[in-house]
Amino acid sequence: MKKLNPFKFGSVVDEPYFTNRKSELTQIRQILNSGNHLIMISPRRFGKTSLIRKALQDFPGKVMFLDIQLVNSVEDLAAQCLKRIYKLYPSENIRQFIKNFRFIPVISLQPVTNEIDISIQPGASSLPLLEDVFNLMEKLGTETRRLVVVMDEFQDLLRLEKGIDRKLRSIIQLHKNINYIFIGSQESMMREIFEKKKSPFYHFGQVYPLQKIGINDFRTFLVAGLQDVSKSPEVVAEEIFSFSGGHPYYTQQLAYMVWNILKNTPGEKESVSQATHETVQLHDYDYERLWNTYNNTDKKTMTGLAELKGSQITPVFQREYQLESSSTAFSSVKRLMQKGVVIKSERGCEMDDPFFREWIVMRRTMYLQP
Repeated sequence: MKKLNPFKFGSVVDEPYFTNRKSELTQIRQILNSGNHLIMISPRRFGKTSLIRKALQDFPGKVMFLDIQLVNSVEDLAAQCLKRIYKLYPSENIRQFIKNFRFIPVISLQPVTNEIDISIQPGASSLPLLEDVFNLMEKLGTETRRLVVVMDEFQDLLRLEKGIDRKLRSIIQLHKNINYIFIGSQESMMREIFEKKKSPFYHFGQVYPLQKIGINDFRTFLVAGLQDVSKSPEVVAEEIFSFSGGHPYYTQQLAYMVWNILKNTPGEKESVSQATHETVQLHDYDYERLWNTYNNTDKKTMTGLAELKGSQITPVFQREYQLESSSTAFSSVKRLMQKGVVIKSERGCEMDDPFFREWIVMRRTMYLQP
């Protein structure tokens, strides 16, 4: 039987591609089984969604997933929840519940796709509708079979309408038959929502910062996947880690590329550098277009972090990369963190995407060779 690549990236992963996280799975299940709400925070592509799906596989209740960054308005949030209610509870007479809504949405069935379509009547007040929909979800859950509502990129809720966080908190604070899971990739905004005393969601649930996968667990996973195509999988795994810094997504991506090279060219000694170069070249245009969206100060900051493979923002860093002042440097880092380009690390902060980091270094040195 033809051997398949054991590494996967770019989508939600499950067995056999899921990498360990045994401790995290245990902690998440303990939080949810106790009936508490969960707030998970980490940079993008750390595997938050895959981890949550894995943790909920054997959960006795039903699970609803919502990506808040794709929701356009409060009305749309109510409509998206209602669509999922119809899918999750097909045997329930949902229309009987909806008859008691203060504003009745228009519900139709698409004959081709057999999908429920929800539309809101013009002039309807969005907040009473949102309250009716969320309270319906509470009625459908039970004490022994709670509904789990997962809201991904939850920090984007604040852009929908002024005061929506306060209104949503007032709706769901009395719910007993729902576990809420709030996932976010913008740490500063998520912590402001859930840890700032004046915030409506202050201490609403257990804050759980998700870290990189433990290096020993990830190493074991990589070695196991590489051993069929490499005579020295431990060495190759270390080279992959050296480049990726153990970032879950980019480690899987690089391992995937390396595996393909070794499969097609057994014994290739430069497989990691070859895979790195090919990936950077593949995304050259995308990185150039992305680079040109940043101002000059942010470019200087990214250049320093790329060349140093992460750093503290010190006065030496500031002078070396010609940043005007400490406040300018820290403001730049804050902007780049909000955009997900820079993340916190053991060294202070670093570029999130090691391939983008490599692109910057390569572009700055490509004309230095004689």
